[in-house]
Amino acid sequence: MDSKSTHPNVSIPSFDEHHEKKKRYTVYKVLVTVGRNEWFVLRRYAEFDKLYNALKKQYPQYPLKIPAKRIFGDNFDPAFIKQRRAGLNEFIQKLVSHPSLSQHFEVRAFLQMDNPKNQSDPSEDENEKPGHVQHSTSESIYLGASGNPQAQPTDFAFLKLIGKGSFGKVLLAKHKIDGKFYAIKVLHKKVILKKKELFFHLQRERCFPEDRARFYAAEMASALGYLHSLNIVYRDLKPENILLDSQGHIALTDFGLCKEGIACTDTTSTFCGTPEYLAPEVLKKQPYDNTVDWWCLGSVLFEMLYGLPPFYSRDTAEMYEYILHKPLQLRPGASNEACSILEGLLEKERQRRLGAKEDFAEIKSHPFFDVINWEDLDQKEIPPPFNPNVAGPEDLQNFDPEFTEEHVPQSICRSPDRSTVNASVLEADDAFIGFSYAPPTEDSFL
Repeated sequence: MDSKSTHPNVSIPSFDEHHEKKKRYTVYKVLVTVGRNEWFVLRRYAEFDKLYNALKKQYPQYPLKIPAKRIFGDNFDPAFIKQRRAGLNEFIQKLVSHPSLSQHFEVRAFLQMDNPKNQSDPSEDENEKPGHVQHSTSESIYLGASGNPQAQPTDFAFLKLIGKGSFGKVLLAKHKIDGKFYAIKVLHKKVILKKKELFFHLQRERCFPEDRARFYAAEMASALGYLHSLNIVYRDLKPENILLDSQGHIALTDFGLCKEGIACTDTTSTFCGTPEYLAPEVLKKQPYDNTVDWWCLGSVLFEMLYGLPPFYSRDTAEMYEYILHKPLQLRPGASNEACSILEGLLEKERQRRLGAKEDFAEIKSHPFFDVINWEDLDQKEIPPPFNPNVAGPEDLQNFDPEFTEEHVPQSICRSPDRSTVNASVLEADDAFIGFSYAPPTEDSFL
C-alpha cells in the first residue's frame, strides 16, 4: 500500500443534544483508491471500534486488532494521536488486502465502496494510469480532441513558466512524442499568492470596448451553458481562469471548484470561490444553484467594461458588505443593453437573477447579444476582436515577463501508481493541504 504523509490532528466540535454542550473529538480521514477512482471518508475512532468488534465476532480466525481506547488525558496528545493513526492505518490496510474481508458488507459500507459516486466504470482497465475525468455517475465527460486520459508528467518537456495562481504554477510544456504544446498547471502544497496575471491584455488596457467585451462574454456564456447542460456548476469564473487561444478565442480553464450532479433545480452549499466574484447567496452560506455562474459572468463583464469588479474594495470585509447590500452602480459610457444585462446578472436575489428561469437560454436572448449568431459562435466562425498574432506555440509575448523570466522548476510531481484497492488513514485536516486557510491544529472549534 502507498504510504501517506501525516499532519497534526484538528479538533472538531459536535453538539451533544442531551447535555447541550460542545465536546471535542478527533476525526480520521480514510483515503480510498480503487483503480483510477479516489475518494475519502471521515471516521471517528468509535466507528473503527464498531467495525472491529463486528468483524471480530464473525471472523475470529483472523488476527485483527486496533489501538486500545484512549487513556484519560491522552485523547488530544499529538504523540497518542500519531500512534493511534498508525494502528488504524494498519487495521484498515489488512481489511482491504484480504479478499474476504474487503468484500464484507460492513467494510464496504465503512469505505463507501458501493456509493455510485465512488464506483469505477467496469469497462475501464483499473491498471491504467490516473487522469480520466469522470461524472459523478461514472459517465465520461468529453474533453475535446485534446483530452488524453493516459497523460502523465514524464510525457512532457516543461519549457517555460507562463503564470501563477493561488495554488500553483502554469507551465508551457511540449509533448515528447507528438510535439504538441500544452499549458499545464502544477499544484504545490505551498500557497503562492501573486497579483492577477490572466487577462494580461485587460491589465494592460484597463478596460475593453463594448464589442470586444460582448464577444468574450458570449463565449464565456456559451461555455457555462455547456457545463450546465452536463449538470456541472463551474463556480470560479474570473480573469485568472480565462485564457485566449492563438486565434483570440476564449478558453476556460481550471475546473478544480466545479460541482457535478447539479441540475437546474438542484442546490449546493459549499462555501468556495474567489472573493471579488462571490455571489451574495454564497457569502450568506445559503443553498445556491447554477445562477452563481451568471453572477460571476456579470462580475467579469463589469470588469471588462469598467476595469474593476463591480463591488471591489481593498478591504475584503467592506467588499463583502458591498456585495450583500450596496446597490449596483453603473458609470456612464456603456449602452442601455449593457447596463440592462449587468443589472440582470448582478441581481442579488438569485431567484430573480437573469438565467434563474431558463438558464443559458435567457442569456442568449438578451438584447445585449442580439448581434451574436450563436451557432457561428459555437463553431468559432466569428472573427475574434483581437488577434494575439503569435508566431507559434512557443511565442510568449502575451505573458507577463514576471513569470516567463523565472526558471522552470526542476522537479515535477509524479503521479503515484494505484493498486486495485488501497486505503490509508489520515487526520481530517489532511483534506485541506495547499489551501490558503487550514484549521488551527489545537484548541479550535470550526
